[in-house]
Amino acid sequence: MSLRRMSLLCRRKKRRYPMKWNDIRLGAMGGTLCSIWASFSFGDLAQTVLMAAVGTVVSFVTSKLLGRVRRRKRD
Repeated sequence: MSLRRMSLLCRRKKRRYPMKWNDIRLGAMGGTLCSIWASFSFGDLAQTVLMAAVGTVVSFVTSKLLGRVRRRKRD
């Protein structure tokens, strides 16, 4: 088989399938999530969790103390 004929056969077999919108969206979302994931460190995550827990406890204690103060003023 000649080289020219082989190249023609290969060209006929190759079909280009255009990317669909779902493929593009998934690729963009995957790239975004990977870049966000790489920017976080375990120390930052642990600090955020700790600060959220401390903030919750302080808020709860403050609301209980203010509730007691209000009850005392009513009586």
